[in-house]
Amino acid sequence: MPELVLWDIDHTLMATGGLGRELWAEAFREVTGVEMREQASVTGSTERVILRETARLHDLPYSDELFESFANALAAVHVRRAAELRERGHALPGAAAILARLAEQGVRQTVVTGNVRGAAQVKLAVFGLDDYMRLDDGAYGQDGEERPELLRMALARSSTRAEDAVFLGDTPADVAGGLDAGVRIVAVATGRTTADELRSAGADAVLDGLTDTERALAAIKS
Repeated sequence: MPELVLWDIDHTLMATGGLGRELWAEAFREVTGVEMREQASVTGSTERVILRETARLHDLPYSDELFESFANALAAVHVRRAAELRERGHALPGAAAILARLAEQGVRQTVVTGNVRGAAQVKLAVFGLDDYMRLDDGAYGQDGEERPELLRMALARSSTRAEDAVFLGDTPADVAGGLDAGVRIVAVATGRTTADELRSAGADAVLDGLTDTERALAAIKS
């Protein structure tokens, strides 16, 4: 069993039922004063990249100060609408069970996500998954732009060697990030990418979901 399991959040552990885009648009409007007409691609991207590209689509200047304001606004809107998130979204089937089994076996777990930390914390708490995570060891949208950078940050924060960690995600960007960072990657075909596409991207193992706890544990251990 690895010493550390790193988890992507969206479409790997949970789904927000479409509310995620609404919350993002609300925060965008708060910090820019502009209604969001369109949003840059979010699949596999970090909030920093998505904000920069979405600002460009609206002919707005981007800066680190804008991102900091946006990160705070996005965290706050998640807090305000947490009850709605609980009602419309859900933890993916089997997610809580596999997190619990890994915790029982003494495996450290944290997240590597493009979400800003405040939003990630709310999502995990709303769906009852936060107790299994060492969130201070994780890496978030504030920490960088690309998955390899975030993975290396999480490994450094947790004092873990890449060869002793496994990363679970649902996109080709997750797979590419894991390969670049030197961690083993178990891809979960619970998002917009098919199992075959994830295999072609180079994942070490691919799961259709997390409902089969024993199969998921075996993939993580291999």
